[in-house]
Amino acid sequence: MPTLKDIRIRLKGIKSTQQVTKAMKMVAAAKLRRAQDRAIQARPYAGKLKEMLASLSSKVDTSVNPLLSPREEVSNVLVILVTSDRGLCGGFNTNIIKAAQRVIHEDYAALHAKGGVTMICAGTKGAEFFRKRGYKLAAGYPGVFQNLSFDSAREIADTASKMYLSGEVDRVVLVYNEFKSVLAPNLRTEQLLPITPEEGDAKTASSEYLYEPSPAAIIDELVPKHLNTQVWRVMLESNAAEQAARMAAMDSATENAKELIRLLNISYNRARQAAITKELSEIVAGADALKQG
Repeated sequence: MPTLKDIRIRLKGIKSTQQVTKAMKMVAAAKLRRAQDRAIQARPYAGKLKEMLASLSSKVDTSVNPLLSPREEVSNVLVILVTSDRGLCGGFNTNIIKAAQRVIHEDYAALHAKGGVTMICAGTKGAEFFRKRGYKLAAGYPGVFQNLSFDSAREIADTASKMYLSGEVDRVVLVYNEFKSVLAPNLRTEQLLPITPEEGDAKTASSEYLYEPSPAAIIDELVPKHLNTQVWRVMLESNAAEQAARMAAMDSATENAKELIRLLNISYNRARQAAITKELSEIVAGADALKQG
């Protein structure tokens, strides 16, 4: 049974931990507000750019731009995984890493067995996990979320497009956490290359536009912007989802510490009461012995 001193030491440690988790929750909440605003602001532009590209690609032959042309046979796939740089965010990294593993081992199991799956990891956690397990990494971007910038997204998009154009890969897939709400992160898998309009995009893009100079020329200009914007949007979404997960995790840790402190206080009071009762019993027994003597 722990002594009063042991319980006091443990109480002190848990109270210190509670202060840390409470402070981290407040910091994450402040960062979440900024990250959420940036992610939400990026969505309309990225969506409109995607819609316009869908409209243009429906009016021209996809062969006008190699990034629009799907390969007849997919022999190599590039998976771009977006994780966080730091931990203490609940199951954020674990869930997205598992999602990436499902993509590799289920969707592209045959290609993976032949060494046809390559990865780009944005974020320290994903890069460390897959590098230690011997996966084929084309590039890693540890620490990218410490100073998140559009240049980082452009670099990742450029690397992916160069690998696709050179024939090194035949498809590029994004795996990331999309921010929905604090309590509901959304694991997403999207195809980045080749650029193929989704069914919803095709319906939305049915409006008639007048293009100058020509759809083909505009496509050449829009495709790099589209790739950069989509990767940037994904990184903003992931950053917001990370802060939401960290805030929720720290809130849960703070509440758990509060409950543990309550239970330890009960144990401490019981132990102190038992010690006092024992001392009183010894005093009474001593007094009785003196009377009898």
